[in-house]
Amino acid sequence: MIAQRTLKTLTKAVGVGLHSGQRVELTLRPAAPDTGIVFRRVDLPEPVDIPVSATAVSDTRLASTIAKGGAKVHTIEHLMSACAGLGIDNLIVDITAEEVPILDGSAASFVYLIQSAGIELQKAPKRFIRVLKPVEVREGEGRQLKWARLEPYHGYKLSFEIEFDHPAVSATGQRVEFDLGQGQYAREIARARTFGFTRDVETMRSHGLALGGGLDNAIVMDDVKVLNADGLRYADEFAKHKILDAMGDLYIVGKPLLAAYSAYRSGHALNNQLLRALLAEPGSHDIVTFEHDARAPKGFAQLAMAW
Repeated sequence: MIAQRTLKTLTKAVGVGLHSGQRVELTLRPAAPDTGIVFRRVDLPEPVDIPVSATAVSDTRLASTIAKGGAKVHTIEHLMSACAGLGIDNLIVDITAEEVPILDGSAASFVYLIQSAGIELQKAPKRFIRVLKPVEVREGEGRQLKWARLEPYHGYKLSFEIEFDHPAVSATGQRVEFDLGQGQYAREIARARTFGFTRDVETMRSHGLALGGGLDNAIVMDDVKVLNADGLRYADEFAKHKILDAMGDLYIVGKPLLAAYSAYRSGHALNNQLLRALLAEPGSHDIVTFEHDARAPKGFAQLAMAW
């Protein structure tokens, strides 16, 4: 049986929010089968649980935000990406502010936290959302065109193409494909950092955004080059970070997908629209489990490899 997974023990991290700049403590706790991933705002007078779901997403400006009532949690996509990459089904995330800490700007720190806590197989079958027919969302035309698509696939693979008119980005690979059943998420995707441009920083900060951002948690570029002294972690780090984000955004649906995802210049908003379109389209998907490992897509039966 392909079983659900949680942590063996709790693990903690402290950092700052990328946009809020606030100090935040994060505690990842094991959870019972079929709990899903639940963010718990423990700093409020009465703690509020916010389960992840496509319809819980309330804001997609520069990050994915989920909300319940008046409680929100911003910038959940990097932690969600690590959970998707390592196959974590059930998790309680205690958080002491309204934004997940950015840590080093990638998913690598969250992968480290999860693997340090240990992954436990549970006595319940993992439930997959299997895509049965293509679903696509599009926005804009011509040079403004963006799109994202899910198609049937016995496994989970993602391809993403970016297009930035910038010398530092143009010099790298702008299209990446990653198959979760064949590649190693922790090595190939998780270390890709978020990125931004110095020309945008002043505008963002005037709107209360990027207050916690810097060279230690993002790739920062001026008009011609990368400013980080250590350069890029991958030759195609920009496009790989978009894959990382997409894995996190799509895992907000609450279950692992069996699908091929492809996108051109997509982002948090379009990724969420794609999930909502999938859920709204009759006959586009079903829920499946695998009683026998041999019938599951390659790579899903094994626990994720360490670094």
